[in-house]
Amino acid sequence: MTGHRPRVVVLTAPGLDPPPQLEEVAAEVDLVVVTADDLATALPGARALLLWDFFSAAVENAWPAADSLEWIHVAAAGVDSLLFDELRASPVMVTNAHGVFDRPIAEFVLASILAHAKRLHESMRLQRDHEWAHRETTLVRGQRVLVVGTGGIGREIARLLRAVGCEVRGAGRRERAADPDFGTVVRSDALVEHVGWADHLVNATPLTPATRGLLDAAVFAAMRREAHVVNIGRGASLVEADLLSALRAGRLAGASLDVFQTEPLPDDSPLWDAPGLVVSAHLSGDVTGWRDRLAEQFVANLRRWRAGEPLTGVVDSRLGYVPGAEATESP
Repeated sequence: MTGHRPRVVVLTAPGLDPPPQLEEVAAEVDLVVVTADDLATALPGARALLLWDFFSAAVENAWPAADSLEWIHVAAAGVDSLLFDELRASPVMVTNAHGVFDRPIAEFVLASILAHAKRLHESMRLQRDHEWAHRETTLVRGQRVLVVGTGGIGREIARLLRAVGCEVRGAGRRERAADPDFGTVVRSDALVEHVGWADHLVNATPLTPATRGLLDAAVFAAMRREAHVVNIGRGASLVEADLLSALRAGRLAGASLDVFQTEPLPDDSPLWDAPGLVVSAHLSGDVTGWRDRLAEQFVANLRRWRAGEPLTGVVDSRLGYVPGAEATESP
C-alpha cells in the first residue's frame, strides 16, 4: 500500500464540513470530498471510503461504481445504515467508531437512571408551574439493571452502574455465568423470562435482524409496573406503539428514549406527550469534541491501512457489529 497515493473518498452531507484532521494525511492520499449526489462519480478507482455522513444510505445506490474499493469506515458505532446484501457478500472491509462512544453513552444512561429515580423531570415541571410539592425518591444503590447488549457500550454501562451500587445483569446471544462485567448474562431472545427481575431495562444493542423489534408488548407486559426503559441503541429495536400503550395503561413507570424509528421525531408523534417518557435527540454519545475523536480515529486507521497493519474496529458484515471473544460479544 506504500509508495503511491490511493484515492480516498469522503462522503459528507450539505453543510457538514469534512474534518480538519484530514489535512494531516492530505500528502499521503488523494482525498476526494463529495456529497451523496456525486458519490457514484467519485467511487471509480477509489480504494477507501469514509462515511463522515454516517447515517447516509447512499453507498448502496452507488455500489456499481465501486470497482476498486477495499475499505469503508463509518464514523459511528452502528453500521445498520450501510450494510446491504452486495456489500455483505463482498471482500470490502468495514470498520466503525468502536470505543469512541462507550463512556459518553454509559454516563448518559447513568444520568437517565438517576433522573428517573430522583424524579428530576417531574421537579422541572413543578418548578415551571411554581408548585412546591414534597415527594420521596428512590435510592439508586441496590437498583437492578438488565443491560441488553454485551458489547463495548453495554460493558461500560455495566461497569459505571456497578460503581454506584446497582446490581447489573446482561443479555446477549448466549447465556453464561461469571462474566467479568455483568456477572450473569441471559439470552436476549428470552427477555420475557428475565425482565421481571429488573428495575431498569437498558437497550444497548446494534440493529440487526435479531434485535429489530426486540422490545415489544410481550417484554413490556413481563416487566414490573415500577420499571423504567432506557433506549440508546437503535429506535427500530423498540416497538414504539407497544411502549406507548404500556405507558398510557400504567404498566410501566417511565422510559428514556434517545433513539427513535423516525428521526427527527415528528412534531405530531404521540411519544412527545406520553406519560413518564423523556425524549432526547439522539445525543447520548455526543460529548464536546466527539467529532474530533472520530476524525482522529479514522486518521490513525488510515495510516495503519497504508502501512498494511491490522485495522481497529473491524465489523463482521454478516453479524453487523464488531465481534470479540465470548466475554465481549454483542447480542
